[in-house]
Amino acid sequence: MSEERPNVVLIMTDQQRGDCVGMDPGAPEVLQTPNLDWLGNSGAFFGRGYSECPSCIPARRSLMTGTAPASNGVVGFQGTEWHPQHTLAGELSRAGYQTEMIGKLHLSPSRKRYGFDHMQLADGTRGRENDYVDWLCERHGRMEMDPGMAHGISSNGWVGRPHHLPEEQMHTFWCVDRAMAFLQKRDPSAPFFLNLSFIDPHPPLTPPGVYYDRYINRTLPEPVIGDWAAQFDASPKGQNPDASEICLGPHDMQCARAAYYGMVNFIDDQIGRLIQFARGILNESLIIFTSDHGEMLGDHHLFRKTWPYEASARVPYLIRAPQSWGTPESVTCRTPVGLQDIMPTILDACGLDVPETCTGKSLMPVVRGETDGVRDVLHGEHSGCYAYEHGNHYVTDGRHKYIWFTQTGREHLFDLDEDPLELNDLAMGDGAEDRLDPWRKRLVGFLRDRPEGFTDGETLIAGREHGSVMPGYEPAEMFPFL
Repeated sequence: MSEERPNVVLIMTDQQRGDCVGMDPGAPEVLQTPNLDWLGNSGAFFGRGYSECPSCIPARRSLMTGTAPASNGVVGFQGTEWHPQHTLAGELSRAGYQTEMIGKLHLSPSRKRYGFDHMQLADGTRGRENDYVDWLCERHGRMEMDPGMAHGISSNGWVGRPHHLPEEQMHTFWCVDRAMAFLQKRDPSAPFFLNLSFIDPHPPLTPPGVYYDRYINRTLPEPVIGDWAAQFDASPKGQNPDASEICLGPHDMQCARAAYYGMVNFIDDQIGRLIQFARGILNESLIIFTSDHGEMLGDHHLFRKTWPYEASARVPYLIRAPQSWGTPESVTCRTPVGLQDIMPTILDACGLDVPETCTGKSLMPVVRGETDGVRDVLHGEHSGCYAYEHGNHYVTDGRHKYIWFTQTGREHLFDLDEDPLELNDLAMGDGAEDRLDPWRKRLVGFLRDRPEGFTDGETLIAGREHGSVMPGYEPAEMFPFL
């Protein structure tokens, strides 16, 4: 391995399912992601990568500080003032890295730099304090409007259609343009950390027209419905376009899925544009690609995120080391990793100390082919978002996943090797208690010292408080709960 500290490029999408990378075993056959497939195949592919708290804000807190949700104080979707002692960008900046943030950060308070030397911030396609929106308004001469949202589609909904703007005016293209400019004009005497963060494929489901057209008339996979899922008598019209629990008719579902796959394809092509522009630089950079969480996309009659199921909680997770390091290609890891592992991985690769506040693990031993995993089980959770009773915890070892809903006490157990789509709930039927008991004990181990009182140390207790912010939260505090 080279003694020089590597450049680091962290590419992040928003709301991209783990099975929406072509090289994933469960990927739709029609989906085109050749550039992401190349990154994973020439490095390491983590097929059990998870968001420990699958919605935008808490996921990004875990990534930016290398901490589990309960350790940084937010376990649900909540914008909360935050002043962590150690951040990924901050540690790299202190070590002499030039740190650049382009795109979506989605942390509070707004415009806090969290260790970045410079930010070109765009947390959405509308709203104030947004560099992309300012640029777009100037181009369209509509400073008091939202030209990026003129299509009228909800930024949290299931409606799919082509975007009204040309692709060179869309957020993903804008981000890559600015990444290319940064690489061209960076400080050549210092290593750099570039965090390139796209909004897509988060709704609105509005890809450029050519990408929508590529998928709308193809045979797309239909949503999968588990034997445990709520049933609908019909495919109703008149439902809320932002609904998180809904059964769509076949045409509406085709539009939603075509738009979603088109957005993923658009992202991949733009990453390809960046690679072509800076292949020499990127070949000698540590590149990590992931997403903050997934998207149910109609599976089990559900949409959006915050759910503990694979479509929502599992994310793409690819790592490619600098070419000169000689690390093995086509490394595949099937044991669980999380967003909290990204900061320790990058610091380790850069030869820097990992702060004691980090609960994540460095994945560099996996990338180097020295081991096939860094933990036995991973814990995740999310407080109720669309409804309070949706609050949940999950535990997975990569083979099985156990889910417990904190307010209702409902449980699931899935064999992910035999049943990766979570169609058959092993928490039901003969022998269920024997199958569930060891997993309940594992979850009790994660929750034993939590202030909410989810357990008495022996059993799980449903109905205890599960808010989005930990009891006693302080903006500058890191919690000792692992």
